[in-house]
Order: sequence, then structure tokens, then C-alpha cells
Amino acid sequence: MPLQGFATTEGTARYRDRFAGEIAERHFRFEQQLWLSSVGIGTYLGGWDEETDSAYAEAVTRAVEMGANVVDTAANYRFQRSERSIGEALKALTSGGDFAREEIVVCTKGGYLPFDGRPPAGQAGVRAYVEETFVRTGVATFEEIAAGSHCMTPRYLEHQVAQSLRNMDLQTVDVYYVHNPETQLAVVTRAEFETRLRAAFEQLERERAAGRIRHYGVATWNGFRVEPNAKGYHALERMWELAVEAGGDEHGFRFVQLPFNLAMPEALALGNQPHRGARLSLLEAAKALGVTVVASASIMQGRVARDLPEHVREPLGSLATDAQTAIQFVRSTPGVTTALVGMSSAAHVEENLGLARVAPASAEDYSRLFKQEGGE
Repeated sequence: MPLQGFATTEGTARYRDRFAGEIAERHFRFEQQLWLSSVGIGTYLGGWDEETDSAYAEAVTRAVEMGANVVDTAANYRFQRSERSIGEALKALTSGGDFAREEIVVCTKGGYLPFDGRPPAGQAGVRAYVEETFVRTGVATFEEIAAGSHCMTPRYLEHQVAQSLRNMDLQTVDVYYVHNPETQLAVVTRAEFETRLRAAFEQLERERAAGRIRHYGVATWNGFRVEPNAKGYHALERMWELAVEAGGDEHGFRFVQLPFNLAMPEALALGNQPHRGARLSLLEAAKALGVTVVASASIMQGRVARDLPEHVREPLGSLATDAQTAIQFVRSTPGVTTALVGMSSAAHVEENLGLARVAPASAEDYSRLFKQEGGE
């Protein structure tokens, strides 16, 4: 039987409280009636082999044990193997009674066509897989698949939600993201894109009503980080309006995910989001709308986790490693609830989750990052 339940206010508060006196203040943040850790574990990178599967299961288990209750994945990560590793970790965490399902916020994504366990051989193998798995079964037509790899029709999302639940052996996913919807804008008009996204949100409202997901949103790469005239641009306010059309005022569109790190600061620095006639940053617009922001690529696969200058390290606490400093920047940014970090080994978890014992930078210290020498 699938693991029953979902993250709750009471469960996540109990998770927070079990670390009382051990975890720093402001590590947990209250959003969408849940207590979320300021650092979460991502499961994107790695090989498609049993050794990596086991390492991820161990890393997820250790992350939860150390104070990270936000676990993020996607159907296409490691060809569905990351979801399955999370399922193994959740089973291990809950079977002994040490942790409960209600304490852990499980997030996944759908949109890209995922292979099963490993990639097919060659382009002919890819097309045969897509045709056999999705087209002949009636899950999607070739016309509904954008750029050869992306689909977000109601039938497809229904199939993908069910598949993710099977992979993780869960009754309910806490947050379900439409994965990189801007992919569609490469091949369809904006009017058609909005029609497709509204239909996707309508399906996710049906998934909510059936108890298979609790909240939904979009996980993007470029969509929120480009200027409004860019082809792949997303306006959060317009997405909110589509969610209201799909589900009324009590709709479940409550989360967005996008890259944010020392080298990709657009969510904070770029005023590209319209809101009630004003132009705001993504973080400001999300706060105004009541949408929770989760940051991906917090250390940019390690590229912003080395050789950091002292004028960055010192305001953020002169931490033990540059990786911790890079994560500290993200989790200390006003408006960011959780900084996701890909951690495929328990050793990475031990290093990065040391931050749970360190308070995020104060507003005063954080602001010093942006003051020029000799300026105000």
C-alpha cells in the first residue's frame, strides 16, 4: 500500500520542534500553512545506476535526519530513478516510526517526456519509446508534444502524476510543478500557450480534488529571468489569473521554482514582473500574490561554490566553505523560502546541512553585499 498522508501544519511543526535547541532560528519558514526548511535536497544530477540510486536514497534519508524536510525531484531526473530513490528513503524514514509522512514536503515535476530507467539507444530508439509509451496508449499525440520533448495536456499530466505517485509509493505529492513550461513558447503562440497552461491548471485542480496533490506551481529555468519581450517570458501575475480561472479564489497555484544564486540574481535584481500596474522583481511579485518561492541551482552545480571573495564571504558569516557561503546567500535573500541543493551523497549532506545550525544572514549584513566600497 502506498505511504498515506501528506505534509501538514501539525506534522511540519512537529518536525521543526524535534530540532529545538539544535537548529538555528529562521531555518524553518512558515509558508502555505507548512513549516519548510531553508535548505532542501535536490536530486537532479547523477548516473542511472544502482550505486547512484542507493547514494541518493542515503542522502535523502540523512538530509531529513539533519533538518531538511523539503525534498525535490522530477519525473525526468535520472530517468525516473530519482523519484524511486526518494520512495526508498521515505520508506526507510517512516517504517521505523522515527519520522512521519506528515513532516516531509515532497515536491516533483512533470512536463518533459521521461525515459524509464535509462535512455533508449539512438534517435530511432527515442521515437519508438515515445510512440509506444505515450502515443499508442493515448496519453499524448505527436502534435501535443512541443519541441519533441515536452507536453502539458490534461491527459499527459494525469498520467505523469499517477506515475510519480507509483515511483515514490505515495498517496499524495505535496507540491507538483509544471516543469519548464516556457519550452512550449518556442513552438506555439502566447495565446495558445495560455490556453494550454489554463488546461494544465484545470487538470491539477482535479488532481487536488482527488487528493493526489496538495499544491501546484511552475518550475522554470528562463521564464522568470528574462525581459517581458523575450519569447519564453512568464508573467507571474498572468499565471495567477489563469489559476483563478481554473480553480477559483481557493486555487492551488502556490509555488514557483527558479534558479537563483550569486551568478543568477534576476529574481531579486530584475524588475520584470507586472503587478497592479507596477513593475516588480519576481520575489516582490510572488510576495504580493502569496506565492512561495523555492530557489533551484543554489550553488550552480558547484560553479559559485569556490574562490568567493572576502567581501562576499564576510557579510554572510565567513563560513567554513564557499559552498556553504553560496547557499547562505540564497537562503538569506528576502522572499526565498527554500534553497535547493543537489546532494547525491551523505558527505555532501553533512557539509551543506551544517548550515541548519547557522542563522541566515541578518538583513543588515545581507544589505552590505550590495554596498559599493565607500558608498551607502
